[in-house]
Amino acid sequence: MTDTKLTKSDAEWKSELSPEAYRVARKHGTERPFTSPLNDEKRAGTFSCVCCGQAVFATADKFDSGTGWPSYTKPVAAQAVGESSDNSFFMRRTEVHCSRCEAHLGHVFPDGPKPTGLRYCINGVSLTFKPEQG
Repeated sequence: MTDTKLTKSDAEWKSELSPEAYRVARKHGTERPFTSPLNDEKRAGTFSCVCCGQAVFATADKFDSGTGWPSYTKPVAAQAVGESSDNSFFMRRTEVHCSRCEAHLGHVFPDGPKPTGLRYCINGVSLTFKPEQG
């Protein structure tokens, strides 16, 4: 985890990311449910921000929410993500973004399982996965 913020121009992000990752992570889009291979990823490992590589979630905190998006009970560290209000589409939601580069990851809802009661509903296209070496 680094305290150093990463900033790039919109053109740089667009050239470095796939069109779908750019649309979701940089333009606050949403991928279609049940389309990410990470939704079914169960190997031990770490999920990182597709834009900057910062670790944001761990398999140990992942659960099947049935929503079609990878879901987690908590981030890998409290400082790994930031939150902001999202009032788009006539709804009140809490957006979750990478604390290092501000990439849009998804949203957090208060309807998750114990112990946190939270459901971090995250776009798989906003993440990369690195399995644990064992």
